[in-house]
Amino acid sequence: MRNSNMVMGAVLVALGCILLLSNLGYINFSWDYIWPMALLLPGIYLHFAFFTKIDKNPGNLVPAGILTTYGLMAYVVAFFGWGTMASLWPFILLGIAIGLLELYLFGTHDKGLLIPVAILGGLGLMFLSKSYFFFDLRKVVIPAILVILGVLMLSKREHKQG
Repeated sequence: MRNSNMVMGAVLVALGCILLLSNLGYINFSWDYIWPMALLLPGIYLHFAFFTKIDKNPGNLVPAGILTTYGLMAYVVAFFGWGTMASLWPFILLGIAIGLLELYLFGTHDKGLLIPVAILGGLGLMFLSKSYFFFDLRKVVIPAILVILGVLMLSKREHKQG
C-alpha cells in the first residue's frame, strides 16, 4: 500500500470518528476550525514534497505558497471572525506573490517572474500597510515601482542598441 493511501485513509478514519463523536454529543466539533486545513495541509505537503525531493517539480511551489498563505489567513478568520477580512484581503495578492517568488528562488530563476512578484507583492504590502502600519507604504512603494520599471525599460533599450 502506498504511503499516500495510508495517510489519506488515516485522515478519513479520524475525521469520521470526530464527526460521529460530535453527532452523538460526546464532543463539541466546529467546522470553523477545521476547514482551513483544506487549504493549509496541501500547501504544507507541496512544500514538504519539494524540499525533501519527493517531487522535484518547482512549479508546485506556486500553489504551495498560495495555499499555505491562504490557509493561514483562513485560520486568522476562523479565530477572529470574518470581519478581519476587511484588513486581511491584501494577503490574497501576497499569496500569489509568495508562490511566484518561491518558484523564482528555488526553481527556474527566470527574472520575468520578478515583475508579477514586484507588482502583486508591492500592491499587497501597500494595501496591508494602510490597515496595519502607521507608515503608509503608498508614499514609497508606488514611486519606487515606477522608478524600478523605468530603469528596467531604459536598461533594456540601451542594451538592445549597444
